[in-house]
Amino acid sequence: MMIAPPDEAGIIAAVQAARAAREPLAIEGQGSKRGLLRPVQAARSLSTRALSGITLYRPAELIISAQAGTPLAEIEAALAEKGQQLIAESPYFNAVFGTSAPPSIGGVVAANLSGPRRITWGATRDHVMGLRFINGAGEAIRSGGRVLKNVTGLDLCKLLSGSYGTLGVITEVTLKVLPKPETSATLLIETPDLTGAIAALSAGLGSPFGVSGAAALPTQGHVVAALRLEDFAASVAYRMDKLATLLGSFGAQRVIEDAESREFWRGVREVAPLAAMPEDAIWRVSVRPSAGPQIAAVASAIGGRVMLDWGGGLVWIAASPNMANHAAISSAAQAQGGAAMLFRAPEALRLAVPVLPEEAAPIAKIGARVKEALDPGGLFNPGHMRAA
Repeated sequence: MMIAPPDEAGIIAAVQAARAAREPLAIEGQGSKRGLLRPVQAARSLSTRALSGITLYRPAELIISAQAGTPLAEIEAALAEKGQQLIAESPYFNAVFGTSAPPSIGGVVAANLSGPRRITWGATRDHVMGLRFINGAGEAIRSGGRVLKNVTGLDLCKLLSGSYGTLGVITEVTLKVLPKPETSATLLIETPDLTGAIAALSAGLGSPFGVSGAAALPTQGHVVAALRLEDFAASVAYRMDKLATLLGSFGAQRVIEDAESREFWRGVREVAPLAAMPEDAIWRVSVRPSAGPQIAAVASAIGGRVMLDWGGGLVWIAASPNMANHAAISSAAQAQGGAAMLFRAPEALRLAVPVLPEEAAPIAKIGARVKEALDPGGLFNPGHMRAA
């Protein structure tokens, strides 16, 4: 059963009714990422899809507020009219999850989804200035504000960002935005292997030329290291010349300009090379960039395919959806001091294995206390992140 109240008051009423009946709720926005994490163990769904619309936009102050169910595309379009953009380059992942449902801004924040620009500008949670949410007692809570500098108590914005709807129902978010760059250009370097590609990306990110995207895509016989520059056209042209000279020893080079560059990074953002194989599971591994080749070697050993983002620190793996492959990838990530997340898989596998790495006992204890404080009845998304 789906409940989609038209306003925040309706969300509050639905939560209070669920609390009184002791019936858990599956929390979602537009439903574009139901295939993410474990299936929620609840008979009813509470959706914010009807809470839609931009409630405040002040271009001069670089601030936008919107109700949680507002489609991401609607916000991006409003910003583009004023020559602005969301900073974290939030992905849609429609192809990954095989859905046409538009991602909502509340869902983007709840999952803390960030694209290639995260490597230099930070994650989505770093740009959440404020939010409103409903806790497990059916109370409306506001955290943060609508200005870039605010001291309004505990920073619940970062706590709710990445909580996947397990701590509260987000009803409105306020985000910092930035001017959209005039142009984009990308330097593509053919390197012999991933080790060489990561070295090229590291050198580019460590340069003074303002790289805003750094990815490695294995192809037949070599690996393409891609480094993006964004800004005013004259600045990009000058810095690209300097960057290409700096990285000249890493391999053959080619520069792609504005439209082609933007399309290339949309593909990186949406994990396009791996999303096109719907029969495969997809894992998302966070690790130090220098360990990326080791993770890729494990993926290759199980017949998987990879692409790397964030300078090599984010490894996407597509492989057959089975427990042995999950164990191999999880063990490899742990051995390298990283973390593996089962990002897409059939429901049976998502129920059979931990989709997120196990937490250390002290962290788990803190998490349990936070959950008890915000959702004491365990109403929200039970079993979504870990087996209940």
